[in-house]
Parts: sequence; structure tokens; C-alpha cells
Amino acid sequence: MNILLIGATGMIGSRIATEALDRGHQVTAASRSGRVDALSDHLSLTVLALDAADSDEVGQAANGHAVVVSAISPPRDGSDPTAPLLATYKSLITGLRTAGIRRLVVVGGAGSLKTASGRDRVDTSDFPLLYKAEALAQREVLRLLRADAEDLDWTYVSPADEIAPGERTGTFRLGGDDLLTAADGSSFITAEDYAVALVDEAEKSTAIRRRITVAY
Repeated sequence: MNILLIGATGMIGSRIATEALDRGHQVTAASRSGRVDALSDHLSLTVLALDAADSDEVGQAANGHAVVVSAISPPRDGSDPTAPLLATYKSLITGLRTAGIRRLVVVGGAGSLKTASGRDRVDTSDFPLLYKAEALAQREVLRLLRADAEDLDWTYVSPADEIAPGERTGTFRLGGDDLLTAADGSSFITAEDYAVALVDEAEKSTAIRRRITVAY
């Protein structure tokens, strides 16, 4: 399968690239810099410089791919990231429509997951302030997909409450809109196992036009 991966240089994006390549997929790794040094010697990898906020560039890059995976990160310069992230995703959606590509898998956030209280995780009192602006921006992306991307076969993949580099076990739980927690109340997934779940969904397309989440 030919996969266009946008945002391939980040902590999660690079692991998605590795997982997809290890499964034998052809991956076009796109980033602003056009560099993915850690994977540059892989024969099934094409590296591409891409501005995801430019719908024409997105359309040209997406052409010929079976699925587009977006691991786009919002701005982290201290400004409110919601408007620029939404603008980028609107351009991305326009570019996919231009190219005639329907399948989109999005690396989402955990902040929009429902807690036991019924509130979104980002709206709870103990949500870390450091990540709140980004979580709110990611929630708006999910709302955009639900409201304005009914013609695309999108899936929004939320991680657990915490995600970090670690071991690839291949063993985890999948859920929907509710935050998955362990018996001790924790909610965690490694970036490696998150990548396994995301590539599984890219291959199988079992969650069309809805959100899924992955955690231990």
C-alpha cells in the first residue's frame, strides 16, 4: 500500500513510518524540511518537502497514494495553536478532494476523550496546563472532520492520556470516544504500540468517519 505520511519527523510520525515500512508498505514521508534522516536509507521510503497548509501541494503529493496519514503538530511557539492548525487541516482536506483521495487517518489528541464524569479530558481540573492549548486545538480538528469531511473516509486516532517512546508489544486495547484507563486509573500507550494500532487501521479501514483510541 502506498502511504503519504505528513509530519513524518515527529515522535509519533517517525514511529508510524517505521511500522509501515517494516510491514512492507511504500511510504512517502513528508515534512517541511524534506528530511527524515533516521529512515533515509530504507528502499521503500520516499522523502518529500511539503507545506501541509498549501492545498495545491497536498493535492500533488497525495496523488497516487491509497491513504494519507496526518501526524501534523500544532504550532508550539506559545501562541494559540487552534486557528493555524484548523487552517492547515482545511487545506489538507481541500488537497485530498482535489486529488480524489478519500482515505485519511489522523494522529489525534486524547483531550477530547470522555472521562467517567462525562466531561472531556481537557475540561477536567487536573488536565496539565502545559498541554491544554494543543489539546483544545486537536479537539477542534475532530469537530472539523465530523462536521465538514463527510465525503472522506477519515479516522481520528486518539492515544491514551499519556504517550511516550517505549516498547513495541503489539498488545493493547482499542476503544471509541471514552478514555481507556487501567485498574489503577492510569492511561498510557507507547508511541510504538500507538503506531501499530494506527497502521492496523490504515490497512483494515474498520473505523470509517469515527474516532478510535488506543491504550493498555
